[in-house]
Amino acid sequence: MRRKIPSSTSLQAFDAAARHGNFARAAKELSLTEGAISRQIARLESLLGCRLFDRAGSRVKLNPVGARYAHHVHEALERLERDTLYITGMPEGSRSLDIAVLPTFSSRWLIPRLSGFQSLHPDITLNIAARTDPFILTGSGFDAVVHFEHPAWSGMRMQFLFQEKLVPICHPALLTDKNVYEQLSELPRIHRRQNPEAWQHYAREIGISLDNLAQGARYDLHEMAIAAALAGQGVALVPRMYVDKELSSGALVAPWPESASVSKKFCLVKPTETGTNEPALKDFEHWLLTEMNNLTKVPI
Repeated sequence: MRRKIPSSTSLQAFDAAARHGNFARAAKELSLTEGAISRQIARLESLLGCRLFDRAGSRVKLNPVGARYAHHVHEALERLERDTLYITGMPEGSRSLDIAVLPTFSSRWLIPRLSGFQSLHPDITLNIAARTDPFILTGSGFDAVVHFEHPAWSGMRMQFLFQEKLVPICHPALLTDKNVYEQLSELPRIHRRQNPEAWQHYAREIGISLDNLAQGARYDLHEMAIAAALAGQGVALVPRMYVDKELSSGALVAPWPESASVSKKFCLVKPTETGTNEPALKDFEHWLLTEMNNLTKVPI
């Protein structure tokens, strides 16, 4: 059955008229006549079977139905333009993957290593998007996700990557000659909003008492907590793999033990059904597993 989709000319005319609230200005933007804009809008309204604008003389104003439709049309046209420009810029024979990744994992671990992947697979372009919360992968436009285990991924193909291990870190200037566990209790603590009980679990695991467990600044991302620790704002509980560079240089210190229980399993989540990008996705998965294997071989 033929799809009931308006012509691109009608949609562009409607989008311009909706943004300007004026057919004349829409015509000027699209290098058309005002009459041409009016005819395209009339054709669109005829196809939809409803009016999109309220007309009062020469003035036009979106009605509630038109305002809602204008929002979706504008988003669709922008997405189509982005995709067209992206495809136009791709070399012939190249492949691409769209991967959703947790923000701090992306900036602190994945992106710094991507030159290695690109040297092995110069024909594959990786497009990385940040996603903090689990979502429905099917129909999202992503080929895969690097995220922690979650019921949202039920039914998807999952490849285990690594077990996140958290460790308290702080600026070296905050430490004194006192017992480090006493200092951990006294120093300001930095929390992640998504894991508010992390410090409580950590204290219970290593068998210490921490005063005022809930007090301290809260940040959304590990990246923010690391930045706060580097600024000397307190002690942050973050994955060691994200701060290896700072710990090696002495910009941060971690005199306390890692946590074994305050951790999450990270996986590469793939759609249930294989798609046309499956060969490129397999190359990316193999590279990820190799990098993770090399990571576990490095002594901490």
